Amino acid sequence: MKKITPFLWFNDQAEEAAKFYVSVFKNSMLGRIARYSDEAAKASGRPAGSAMTVSFKLNGQEFTALNGGTVFSFTPAISFVVPCETQREIDWLWEKLTDGGGEPGQCGWLKDKYGVSWQIVPAGLGKLLQGKDTVRARRVMKALLAMTKIETAKLKAA
Repeated sequence: MKKITPFLWFNDQAEEAAKFYVSVFKNSMLGRIARYSDEAAKASGRPAGSAMTVSFKLNGQEFTALNGGTVFSFTPAISFVVPCETQREIDWLWEKLTDGGGEPGQCGWLKDKYGVSWQIVPAGLGKLLQGKDTVRARRVMKALLAMTKIETAKLKAA
């Protein structure tokens, strides 16, 4: 079996979003852009010559974005988890992904300006929440629930 590729449905911002994501994440690149032909444009109602699908990689993970119109939209039911090694990385990604209309959420979740949900979390969050010390795990969870952007020092202090 080949790799599983997330396929993201946008109204008309697939190319813009792919370029944005590639600018945010390291080890990323824009791939092939397929454009609507005259025939496909007539069938879909999309403008001829506009981007139909855009392939891109974020930190080596393949994605495809589609300009499919207003039939579907993103919900937080699907999100992308980004485990970060440092607070500086969390801060930088949080700033970039909420810039331009993104919405902060609880516990490191955010929705970017395109409506895609992300979880920007410390790489060791699972160990803090699921360790053998259940009392500490509850303190960490309590601290986490009070945060939007995660502050690792506060989690470790809990």
